[in-house]
Amino acid sequence: MAASTASALITSSSLFHLRSRSRSAAFSRSSSSTTKPTFHLSKSLHLHTPHHPISHPTLSLLQSPTPKTCFDSALILCTSLALSFTLFFTNTDSASAFVVTPPRKLQSDELATVRLFQENTPSVVYITNLAVKQDAFTLDVLEVPQGSGSGFVWDKEGNIVTNYHVIRGASDLRVTLADQSTYDAKVVGFDQDKDVAVLRVDAPKDKLRPIPVGVSANLLVGQKVYAIGNPFGLDHTLTTGVISGLRREISSAATGRPIQDVIQTDAAINPGNSGGPLLDSSGNLIGINTAIYSPSGASSGVGFSIPVDTVNGIVDQLVKFGKVTRPILGIKFAPDQSVEQLGVSGVLVLDAPANGPAGKAGLQSTKRDSYGRLILGDIITSVNGTKVTNGSDLYRILDQCKVGDKVTVEVLRGDHKEKIPVILEPKPDES
Repeated sequence: MAASTASALITSSSLFHLRSRSRSAAFSRSSSSTTKPTFHLSKSLHLHTPHHPISHPTLSLLQSPTPKTCFDSALILCTSLALSFTLFFTNTDSASAFVVTPPRKLQSDELATVRLFQENTPSVVYITNLAVKQDAFTLDVLEVPQGSGSGFVWDKEGNIVTNYHVIRGASDLRVTLADQSTYDAKVVGFDQDKDVAVLRVDAPKDKLRPIPVGVSANLLVGQKVYAIGNPFGLDHTLTTGVISGLRREISSAATGRPIQDVIQTDAAINPGNSGGPLLDSSGNLIGINTAIYSPSGASSGVGFSIPVDTVNGIVDQLVKFGKVTRPILGIKFAPDQSVEQLGVSGVLVLDAPANGPAGKAGLQSTKRDSYGRLILGDIITSVNGTKVTNGSDLYRILDQCKVGDKVTVEVLRGDHKEKIPVILEPKPDES
């Protein structure tokens, strides 16, 4: 401020003295002689002498001072003094005194995106997967990070929702909230088939902001979506895109069981985004970012999210019971390619344990006779009248059933078909 004021005073004073000296010099030269011309630079310039007016392109004769010129000098002096005192007594930054910054203006869609990010970021967390490893030289047991991912706050009780593959194989888990506070987390439950897990942290309720839950049943291709996560460890990163497709199907990384009605988006999803929320333009949760289709492992514009309608039912069961009760037939079946080589359509039963639902109902397994020849087991062709061509079809039908339901399984046994009633049961570890 002092430097700016001083420079302003010097500039103003210099201007005043320069003009005063030039005018004084002009006055003295014009009054000393009436025959010698005096000169001054001006716009249109002519040379004048008392006897011979000579035109000149750059010079003109100065006349004697008039009351008007004295008034101009006084005006310049007053203006310089006023400017100097204004700069000296005004508390203004040196830069802002001369530079005018135009106000920053954002478009309405930009403002909506900024507001969405600011309102939902406190709900997104960073999850660190820790594993116990032994040092090869010292034999000390150390806890080292083996992976990371994203998640979001589900409720005020400290329940955190993420992907199962984010926490798989962890000896300990740590959750970092938006304010960078870190808490140890324990696993409430998980569903490997749908790649969903629930953790719980003991954090103050005022630090937990549950994410608003939306609906995925009425989504449309083309509507805007927003993904918030921690790609490559960069916390709270926002990417935008649109819904590229609906009702896609992917396989669970843990069990290979198909996940139906998956949302496809071109919003950038990279390693570390897994478990983070996919939001609509209102800031409501519509899916969990879970996978990408990419040969390189980085975002290729094809990402997948588990729909929130699927997540809702799973999380409710995990929070209440710590597990998901899902019905099974109790069989092991052959890969789809093996059945295609036989020239038939359906699911080939490799094993049907006697204590399982299918074994109790009488389904036959694949086996070898006394000569080592392979005897094919039953081939499931339909369940409750719905055609079954591969394992994904069978899983899709079972997902719509409940434990205890009685279903009619149609099988190809040898050269004829049979219909066998089967009562569905839960997995042995869930009973």
